[in-house]
Amino acid sequence: MSFDNPFALFALASIIPLIILYLLRPKPLQVKIPSLMFLLDIKEEKKRFYTSITKIIKDPLFLIQLLVLILLALAAASPFIETQDTISGDHTVIIIDASASMQTDNRFNDAISQAEDYVSRKNSIIMAQNMPIIVLEGGGASTAVQTLGSIEPKATVTDISAAVSAGMRILSQEGGRIVVISDFSNWVGDDPVNAKNLAESYGLQVEYILVGRSTANNVGIIQGDISVIDGSYTYTGVVKNYNNARQIVKLDVVSEDGSKKEVSLNVPARSTQQFRLSNLKTGVTEIRISDPDSLMVDNVAYVSVPAPSAKRMLVVSDTERLPSHTALSLMPNVRTDLRQTVPSDLSGYNVVVVANKQRPLSSGEISSLRSFIRGGGEAIFIASEALSADNAGTDLQGLLPVRTGDVVSAERGVTLRVVQDTRLSDDIKFNEVAVYKYLDASARSGTTTLVNTSTGSPMLSYGTIGDGTVVYFGLNDAMGEDAWNNFHNLPEYPVFWFKLAGWLAGTGSISDYNLMTGAVSVLAREQEIQTPGGVSTVNRVHYNEVGIYEVAGRTIAVNLYNDRESDTTLIGQDLIDRTKVKDSPGIVRATSYTIKHYLDTYMIFIVLLLVMLELAIIKKRGEL
Repeated sequence: MSFDNPFALFALASIIPLIILYLLRPKPLQVKIPSLMFLLDIKEEKKRFYTSITKIIKDPLFLIQLLVLILLALAAASPFIETQDTISGDHTVIIIDASASMQTDNRFNDAISQAEDYVSRKNSIIMAQNMPIIVLEGGGASTAVQTLGSIEPKATVTDISAAVSAGMRILSQEGGRIVVISDFSNWVGDDPVNAKNLAESYGLQVEYILVGRSTANNVGIIQGDISVIDGSYTYTGVVKNYNNARQIVKLDVVSEDGSKKEVSLNVPARSTQQFRLSNLKTGVTEIRISDPDSLMVDNVAYVSVPAPSAKRMLVVSDTERLPSHTALSLMPNVRTDLRQTVPSDLSGYNVVVVANKQRPLSSGEISSLRSFIRGGGEAIFIASEALSADNAGTDLQGLLPVRTGDVVSAERGVTLRVVQDTRLSDDIKFNEVAVYKYLDASARSGTTTLVNTSTGSPMLSYGTIGDGTVVYFGLNDAMGEDAWNNFHNLPEYPVFWFKLAGWLAGTGSISDYNLMTGAVSVLAREQEIQTPGGVSTVNRVHYNEVGIYEVAGRTIAVNLYNDRESDTTLIGQDLIDRTKVKDSPGIVRATSYTIKHYLDTYMIFIVLLLVMLELAIIKKRGEL
């Protein structure tokens, strides 16, 4: 047995005071005795001393306390025993397919078991979802095994090529090997074979390992759509039977108020059947296939219908014709006011949009906005001359998530690029926006930029002040000869404002409350959310599980809805065949390594038992 912290063994010296304590006796009286008697009693005193030693050794309390001190000292020294195992010395990147199809039967457990055979002295582990998730980077063998035992499959599709690229970045300095373990039944992104060839061209060892087997034992809900029919929400779903025989599929439909009903479908083999649920109630409705099968994640669908709520938004502008105000006024359940100045009382509004073109805000207006934002309000500042460095004073600059400079003119235009992919940028073709004027700006520390120019100037950034959120939108919405860009002429313009205002004000369409797995959304600030797997504190939500999310006051239903991911008959043997090279040895395990098994936990457990035994003895003696 060895110790990680041998200096803690000095704590064993604590047994010396214990022994002395048991040897202490009351101080003897000093009396005059004849010298002869003293000499005759020396032998008797020696007998008494040895009798005391024998007595304390036989005292169970002494033995218990002695063991407690010894075990505590040993536990503090982190004792361990070592075992030998075969392992490679290379840095190994293990990529585990964590998509929905890996929940079929025991595919994911088989993947973990296979992965443990490739653990090396230095390891990185990546979960391949619709985006790569690095759960361990540069960890030792024991840490890698523990990490593999703690991860679980999610409910997205998988982008194996992106995961391999992430592995290449990790190994870019020192080299190593990449092991990809998957059922290879379905993927998004580039062909995994191309990704493997690219990694190998950089001198990396890459091996693809196939897990799972084809099974036709599955029925799943592969599609769901919510629409308004006759003034109420109607859900239209599609069930697919992947079995080779006709199936009677029973659906249990449970509303949030507890009401239930059953839907029965007769679905032919390898075919689909549509069903419809009308007059959906407010709240969450759960639709579940009653019979279990090989893949349970597609046996349930959730529908979230928000309660109607009216929101108020204020647009402040020195211009009457304003495309942003027009776009916002089209939003349902939102009342939009247009004013030339910021009122002193903003308590009746959820969001304030500042769209002045020339007039700088007064100190009183800035003070009102600051109080509004700090109290939890949301504000959007649209770029203009009024926000340039010459016109925006220190107080106004302090409200912006960026530091603005001068107006920059670009005769040939500058291009925009999305820095972070979120639902705010989905379906918005920022690369097609022609920008001829913009404010030279730089992001402040602690803020987030979603879109910027090719020169690096932020065009869509947000941050927090107190309990509120501030957004800087760099695309001026002036029209005609004063136009800085053509964004307001594109069909995506009202869609963008719908998304942005809905994100801030908690409004939006029914689709904002019903998402497919793999979606990503940014939050105005880091906050606590409820996911199907538990509570998390994040500022960016990756919806990678089927179930209900509670995010920023919204109840969001997330579903798989993917035909190929639900198809348990698919297996990627053809891809494995395409990756095989004649006479290639593949990746093999080599050499050996020492693994530590720590014993301190067991020692602490024994100490607790000994303390309980000591208390029992004291109580039995009547000393407690």
